[in-house]
Amino acid sequence: MAAELSPHLLSEKHRPTLDQALDAIRTRAYWSPHPEHPKAYGEGGAPGSLSAAEGKAAFDAVLNTRLDLGQPGTDGWTGGEISPYGPELGVEYPHADLDVLLPAMRAAMPAWRAAGPETRALVCLEILARISARTHEFAHAVMHTSGQAFMMAFQAGGPHAQDRGLEAVAYAYEEQIRTPASADWSKPQGKRDPLRLQKSFTAAPRGISLLIGCNTFPTWNGYPGLFASLATGNPVLVKPHPRAVLPLALTVQLAREVLAESGFDPDLVALAAERPGEGIAKTLALRPEIKIIDYTGSTAFGDWLETNARQAQVYTEKAGVNTIVLDSTDDYRGMLSNLAFSLSLYSGQMCTTPQNLLIPRDGITTDAGDKTYDDVVADIAAAVTGLLGDDARANALLGALVNPDVKARLEAAADLGEVALPSREVANPEFPDAVVRTPVVVKLDATKPDDEQHYLSECFGPVAFAVAVDSPADAVELLRRTVRDKGAMTVGAYTTSPEVERAVEDVCLDESAQLSLNLTGGVYVNQTAAFSDFHGSGGNPAANAALCDGAFVSNRFRMVEVRRQA
Repeated sequence: MAAELSPHLLSEKHRPTLDQALDAIRTRAYWSPHPEHPKAYGEGGAPGSLSAAEGKAAFDAVLNTRLDLGQPGTDGWTGGEISPYGPELGVEYPHADLDVLLPAMRAAMPAWRAAGPETRALVCLEILARISARTHEFAHAVMHTSGQAFMMAFQAGGPHAQDRGLEAVAYAYEEQIRTPASADWSKPQGKRDPLRLQKSFTAAPRGISLLIGCNTFPTWNGYPGLFASLATGNPVLVKPHPRAVLPLALTVQLAREVLAESGFDPDLVALAAERPGEGIAKTLALRPEIKIIDYTGSTAFGDWLETNARQAQVYTEKAGVNTIVLDSTDDYRGMLSNLAFSLSLYSGQMCTTPQNLLIPRDGITTDAGDKTYDDVVADIAAAVTGLLGDDARANALLGALVNPDVKARLEAAADLGEVALPSREVANPEFPDAVVRTPVVVKLDATKPDDEQHYLSECFGPVAFAVAVDSPADAVELLRRTVRDKGAMTVGAYTTSPEVERAVEDVCLDESAQLSLNLTGGVYVNQTAAFSDFHGSGGNPAANAALCDGAFVSNRFRMVEVRRQA
């Protein structure tokens, strides 16, 4: 039977978007094909997309159902997700017999490999287009598995995640076509006839790719690895976090539909949901069929994967201690506002949220006059309080705590030092069972040995440490030590001094950390834009890869050459 989505149709629909994505990663200018405003979807918006009401109805319709993906080797059903906002989702997912599913996925590879880089890229773009059309549905799925507030779930879990997936496809395509598909080779031999060979070059995928999903950003962190592997010819087995299965299960469902309609085996993408307490990630990671692993999560398990999954190419995003150096500013109010938002967004449950604020104990110079260490800390606390003083606004920014471990860390942080800003409970009238807390700010001292264990450890969640240092130079040296030993996904600095700016920049260049300087407007240290910003660097302990660059995709395939006598 002919494919419903022919190569010609796919090219007509998506080649212009692919070309724009390729241009964007070269220029690093702002670009996105995925609207981030909810009103851009539905009637009068993107053609065929679900409106807000239709998306909510689609989400409600999948609750308390069995999501049958039609994949081989299903030996039972599993589920059990509970929204951080309270309700049980009640969705059941197929549980896989790996000895049946993995061979089926492997058998789907040859035709996908033969399709070539362009066809694979265009099929991936069709998958992303189908996901984009259902952004409102995905927003509710992300919200009720991650605890993100709706607007953040809509944007970060929807268009921003889709942008990152498309970015990975663009890098994958560009790396694969760097080598021509064929070449006629002729070497002169003087008076004798030249030596002639015909050579072909094929991007050969490594094998089955395992995506180990995370709880907080299932799509944003999941899509780069998923689409990088698929676009380079590898089947992808998606193993979601057990508390955040639905967004990735819906992704797998759409991917399988598109692959089948394009004439390919849908088993190129499959789901591996686990039973409660089963913990199949380690088992999967060591299977000989698994040749690529993408992982976002704790340092302990990321280190285990890098050490033990020797048969696979492993890409990890782990934990770091994100740090901001406060030296001086010519926009004190703007700095305070920016910091307050950065500390509050999604209750600090982002791998890019700043944790340590390094402040000279003699204070900083500002356009509002000199400020002591105590002044700065008190003003940061006041800025957070002002930002989150209204409960409706607080709920929209904070979301809900994703799991009890975050709540326990938040409560324990109050005993680590002098509390400059206590955390408070925020009631959510729509979801009374949601656990919503404002950030805590704790004063620590870099010269006290007992404090070091606290500020040199990641405290994931709405916890910030205002660390007193002896001087800006000491702040820079503590920054260097932190990034080198513990890693950082983000670094920030506020300074009007060219010397301090140069010193901070040198640390980030030496230790491979992404730096934001003097942010006082509507861009925050914990946000990155696809096609322009790199998320992580792969050069410090927080992550061994960056989203996205050539290195993130190029080792997912190997170039295999066939030489023939001409």
